[in-house]
Amino acid sequence: MSHGCGRTRWKRFALVLVPSTAAAAALGIGMAQGALAASFFISGERFQFAADTLTTRGTSIYGMVDVTREGRHVPVVVTGARHATIEGLCESVAVEIPVLGLYTLRITGGDRAEARDIFIDATTLTAGQATLNNLDVGVAAGSITEGPIAPGDRNSGFFDPNGFAQQATSATLTDVRVNAVAISAATLSVPDLRVTVRQGSHRCF
Repeated sequence: MSHGCGRTRWKRFALVLVPSTAAAAALGIGMAQGALAASFFISGERFQFAADTLTTRGTSIYGMVDVTREGRHVPVVVTGARHATIEGLCESVAVEIPVLGLYTLRITGGDRAEARDIFIDATTLTAGQATLNNLDVGVAAGSITEGPIAPGDRNSGFFDPNGFAQQATSATLTDVRVNAVAISAATLSVPDLRVTVRQGSHRCF
């Protein structure tokens, strides 16, 4: 998986605290076998992404396999958007530090964060309400036109152009809760950004 330049690298702060120990997700997504899916490797650590409201224009949803440095395969569902507005942004990852115990890295933003060409690689995604406009369900992944496909994903041996995918011209999701292994964006603008590392559990949800 390669989502190009501008990758949001905040989660790498967690690697300073403790090595990743998460195992690959056991999701039943049928993927082609082939070359490594990434020009960079994910840590494999799950983290949380939450938003009060996520509004997208040009939306794509397709299956993919991310790869850790140890070569473990992590099946994910990628949600991509040409443009996204995020209200009530929160990202968090909790790690156990030897001797010190549990610490949480948490990032929050102001009322209206905006992203261009954003990709969320998730093991689970839930929303209190989801409204998708001009929805196509069952489109071949290689035929997606409304939303983006990450160039590195499209060229990967793990990307199946005939695989099941969805697309929509726009979407609005409320009370968004995501367990993710990677988020990337060409640009991400976050007002009132706050980054904290606190002892104990201070997850987004």
